[in-house]
Amino acid sequence: MIRVLVVDDEALIRTGFRSILDAADNIEVVGAVSGGQALQAVRETHPDVVLLDIRMPDVDGLTVLGEIRRLPEPPVVAMLTTFDMDEYVETALRSGAAGFLLKDTDPEALPSSVQSLADGGTVLSAKVTRTVVDGYLSAGPQERPPKALERLTDREREVLILVAEGLSNADIATRMHLSTGTVKDHVSAILTKLGVSGRVQAALFAQRAGLLAEGAG
Repeated sequence: MIRVLVVDDEALIRTGFRSILDAADNIEVVGAVSGGQALQAVRETHPDVVLLDIRMPDVDGLTVLGEIRRLPEPPVVAMLTTFDMDEYVETALRSGAAGFLLKDTDPEALPSSVQSLADGGTVLSAKVTRTVVDGYLSAGPQERPPKALERLTDREREVLILVAEGLSNADIATRMHLSTGTVKDHVSAILTKLGVSGRVQAALFAQRAGLLAEGAG
Protein backbone atom coordinates (compact mmCIF):
# COMPACT_ATOMS: atom_id res chain seq x y z
CA MET A 1 0.00 0.00 0.00
CA ILE A 2 1.18 3.51 -0.84
CA ARG A 3 0.70 5.84 2.12
CA VAL A 4 -0.39 9.33 1.05
CA LEU A 5 -0.74 12.58 2.98
CA VAL A 6 -2.78 15.42 1.44
CA VAL A 7 -1.90 18.95 2.59
CA ASP A 8 -4.20 21.77 1.45
CA ASP A 9 -5.86 24.75 3.08
CA GLU A 10 -9.23 24.00 1.42
CA ALA A 11 -11.33 21.31 3.09
CA LEU A 12 -13.12 20.61 -0.19
CA ILE A 13 -9.83 19.83 -1.95
CA ARG A 14 -8.69 17.60 0.90
CA THR A 15 -11.97 15.70 0.90
CA GLY A 16 -11.98 15.34 -2.87
CA PHE A 17 -8.43 14.02 -3.09
CA ARG A 18 -9.02 11.63 -0.19
CA SER A 19 -12.16 10.26 -1.84
CA ILE A 20 -10.42 9.71 -5.18
CA LEU A 21 -7.30 8.11 -3.73
CA ASP A 22 -9.05 5.96 -1.14
CA ALA A 23 -10.94 4.31 -4.00
CA ALA A 24 -7.67 2.92 -5.36
CA ASP A 25 -6.80 -0.59 -4.19
CA ASN A 26 -3.13 0.15 -3.55
CA ILE A 27 -3.38 3.59 -1.91
CA GLU A 28 -4.13 4.54 1.69
CA VAL A 29 -4.68 8.19 2.59
CA VAL A 30 -3.10 8.42 6.05
CA GLY A 31 -4.05 12.05 6.56
CA ALA A 32 -5.57 15.17 5.01
CA VAL A 33 -4.50 18.32 6.84
CA SER A 34 -3.94 22.05 6.46
CA GLY A 35 -0.47 23.54 6.05
CA GLY A 36 0.09 24.31 9.70
CA GLN A 37 -0.34 20.64 10.58
CA ALA A 38 1.76 19.28 7.72
CA LEU A 39 5.14 18.67 9.37
CA GLN A 40 3.62 17.05 12.45
CA ALA A 41 1.43 14.87 10.24
CA VAL A 42 4.43 13.71 8.22
CA ARG A 43 6.27 12.76 11.40
CA GLU A 44 3.27 10.92 12.82
CA THR A 45 1.92 9.13 9.75
CA HIS A 46 5.15 8.37 7.83
CA PRO A 47 3.68 8.78 4.33
CA ASP A 48 5.39 7.58 1.17
CA VAL A 49 3.97 10.47 -0.87
CA VAL A 50 2.86 13.97 0.16
CA LEU A 51 0.61 16.07 -2.07
CA LEU A 52 1.32 19.61 -0.89
CA ASP A 53 -0.51 22.82 -1.79
CA ILE A 54 2.05 25.40 -2.87
CA ARG A 55 -0.07 28.41 -1.79
CA MET A 56 -1.71 28.35 1.63
CA PRO A 57 -2.80 31.22 3.87
CA ASP A 58 -1.51 29.80 7.16
CA VAL A 59 1.93 28.69 5.95
CA ASP A 60 3.94 28.92 2.74
CA GLY A 61 4.00 25.64 0.83
CA LEU A 62 7.63 26.14 -0.16
CA THR A 63 8.57 26.53 3.50
CA VAL A 64 6.77 23.29 4.34
CA LEU A 65 8.53 21.57 1.43
CA GLY A 66 11.90 22.65 2.78
CA GLU A 67 11.06 21.42 6.26
CA ILE A 68 9.94 18.04 4.94
CA ARG A 69 13.01 17.66 2.76
CA ARG A 70 15.23 18.22 5.80
CA LEU A 71 13.76 15.24 7.65
CA PRO A 72 16.07 12.19 7.98
CA GLU A 73 14.01 10.04 5.58
CA PRO A 74 11.73 12.47 3.74
CA PRO A 75 8.76 11.26 1.70
CA VAL A 76 8.31 12.11 -1.95
CA VAL A 77 6.58 15.48 -2.31
CA ALA A 78 4.52 16.71 -5.27
CA MET A 79 3.18 20.25 -5.28
CA LEU A 80 -0.47 21.12 -5.92
CA THR A 81 -1.54 24.36 -7.57
CA THR A 82 -4.57 25.97 -9.18
CA PHE A 83 -2.49 27.88 -11.71
CA ASP A 84 -0.69 26.47 -14.74
CA MET A 85 1.74 29.42 -14.77
CA ASP A 86 2.65 29.45 -11.09
CA GLU A 87 5.84 31.45 -10.62
CA TYR A 88 6.85 29.16 -7.77
CA VAL A 89 7.17 26.08 -9.99
CA GLU A 90 10.91 26.39 -10.60
CA THR A 91 11.64 27.21 -6.95
CA ALA A 92 9.69 24.15 -5.81
CA LEU A 93 11.52 21.86 -8.22
CA ARG A 94 14.90 23.25 -7.22
CA SER A 95 13.91 22.67 -3.58
CA GLY A 96 13.35 18.97 -4.18
CA ALA A 97 9.71 18.59 -5.23
CA ALA A 98 9.25 15.44 -7.32
CA GLY A 99 6.40 16.82 -9.37
CA PHE A 100 3.76 19.44 -9.95
CA LEU A 101 0.02 18.73 -10.30
CA LEU A 102 -2.87 21.02 -11.05
CA LYS A 103 -5.81 20.68 -8.68
CA ASP A 104 -8.10 20.05 -11.64
CA THR A 105 -6.10 16.97 -12.66
CA ASP A 106 -8.28 14.26 -14.18
CA PRO A 107 -9.49 12.15 -11.21
CA GLU A 108 -8.81 8.97 -13.17
CA ALA A 109 -5.17 9.98 -13.63
CA LEU A 110 -4.49 10.90 -10.00
CA PRO A 111 -3.91 7.36 -8.61
CA SER A 112 -1.46 6.55 -11.42
CA SER A 113 0.40 9.80 -10.73
CA VAL A 114 0.73 8.83 -7.08
CA GLN A 115 1.94 5.37 -8.12
CA SER A 116 4.58 6.92 -10.36
CA LEU A 117 5.77 9.18 -7.53
CA ALA A 118 5.98 6.24 -5.13
CA ASP A 119 7.99 4.27 -7.71
CA GLY A 120 10.55 7.06 -7.89
CA GLY A 121 9.21 8.70 -11.02
CA THR A 122 8.44 12.34 -11.69
CA VAL A 123 5.06 13.86 -12.41
CA LEU A 124 4.50 17.16 -14.18
CA SER A 125 1.03 18.23 -15.25
CA ALA A 126 0.98 18.60 -19.03
CA LYS A 127 -0.10 22.23 -18.75
CA VAL A 128 3.01 23.24 -16.81
CA THR A 129 5.63 21.01 -18.41
CA ARG A 130 6.64 23.37 -21.23
CA THR A 131 6.82 26.38 -18.89
CA VAL A 132 8.97 24.45 -16.43
CA VAL A 133 11.31 22.99 -19.03
CA ASP A 134 11.75 26.25 -20.94
CA GLY A 135 12.48 28.18 -17.75
CA TYR A 136 14.79 25.56 -16.30
CA LEU A 137 16.77 24.89 -19.42
CA SER A 138 17.51 28.58 -19.89
CA ALA A 139 18.66 29.07 -16.30
CA GLY A 140 22.19 28.89 -14.98
CA PRO A 141 25.60 29.03 -16.63
CA GLN A 142 25.82 27.05 -19.85
CA GLU A 143 29.15 25.46 -18.96
CA ARG A 144 27.76 23.71 -15.90
CA PRO A 145 26.39 20.48 -17.47
CA PRO A 146 29.60 19.19 -19.10
CA LYS A 147 31.67 19.76 -15.97
CA ALA A 148 29.15 18.06 -13.71
CA LEU A 149 28.60 15.17 -16.13
CA GLU A 150 32.32 14.36 -16.05
CA ARG A 151 31.79 13.18 -12.46
CA LEU A 152 29.34 10.46 -13.52
CA THR A 153 30.36 6.90 -14.32
CA ASP A 154 29.14 5.38 -17.59
CA ARG A 155 26.50 3.41 -15.69
CA GLU A 156 25.30 6.52 -13.85
CA ARG A 157 25.11 8.40 -17.12
CA GLU A 158 22.93 5.63 -18.55
CA VAL A 159 20.66 5.74 -15.50
CA LEU A 160 20.40 9.52 -15.79
CA ILE A 161 19.21 9.26 -19.40
CA LEU A 162 16.48 6.84 -18.34
CA VAL A 163 15.47 9.13 -15.48
CA ALA A 164 15.21 11.97 -17.99
CA GLU A 165 12.99 9.78 -20.16
CA GLY A 166 10.59 9.53 -17.23
CA LEU A 167 11.23 5.95 -16.15
CA SER A 168 10.68 4.97 -12.53
CA ASN A 169 13.31 3.12 -10.51
CA ALA A 170 11.46 -0.15 -11.11
CA ASP A 171 11.34 0.48 -14.88
CA ILE A 172 15.04 1.36 -14.96
CA ALA A 173 15.87 -1.78 -12.98
CA THR A 174 14.00 -3.90 -15.52
CA ARG A 175 15.56 -2.15 -18.50
CA MET A 176 19.10 -2.45 -17.14
CA HIS A 177 18.72 -5.85 -15.47
CA LEU A 178 19.55 -4.44 -12.05
CA SER A 179 17.87 -4.59 -8.65
CA THR A 180 15.68 -1.66 -7.63
CA GLY A 181 18.01 -1.05 -4.69
CA THR A 182 21.00 -0.73 -7.00
CA VAL A 183 19.11 1.76 -9.17
CA LYS A 184 18.22 3.80 -6.08
CA ASP A 185 21.90 3.89 -5.13
CA HIS A 186 22.83 5.09 -8.62
CA VAL A 187 20.15 7.80 -8.56
CA SER A 188 21.34 8.99 -5.15
CA ALA A 189 24.92 9.21 -6.43
CA ILE A 190 23.76 11.09 -9.53
CA LEU A 191 21.88 13.69 -7.49
CA THR A 192 24.92 14.23 -5.28
CA LYS A 193 27.37 14.55 -8.17
CA LEU A 194 25.13 16.90 -10.16
CA GLY A 195 24.39 19.01 -7.10
CA VAL A 196 20.61 18.75 -7.48
CA SER A 197 18.02 17.78 -4.91
CA GLY A 198 15.54 15.72 -6.90
CA ARG A 199 14.81 13.62 -9.97
CA VAL A 200 12.99 16.42 -11.78
CA GLN A 201 16.05 18.65 -11.56
CA ALA A 202 18.28 15.79 -12.70
CA ALA A 203 15.98 15.06 -15.65
CA LEU A 204 15.90 18.68 -16.75
CA PHE A 205 19.66 18.90 -16.25
CA ALA A 206 20.05 15.94 -18.62
CA GLN A 207 17.76 17.57 -21.19
CA ARG A 208 19.74 20.79 -21.03
CA ALA A 209 22.99 18.85 -21.50
CA GLY A 210 21.61 17.07 -24.59
CA LEU A 211 21.70 13.60 -23.07
CA LEU A 212 18.30 12.60 -24.44
CA ALA A 213 19.55 13.04 -27.99
CA GLU A 214 22.66 11.07 -27.00
CA GLY A 215 20.51 8.25 -25.61
CA ALA A 216 18.37 8.15 -28.75
CA GLY A 217 21.51 7.88 -30.84
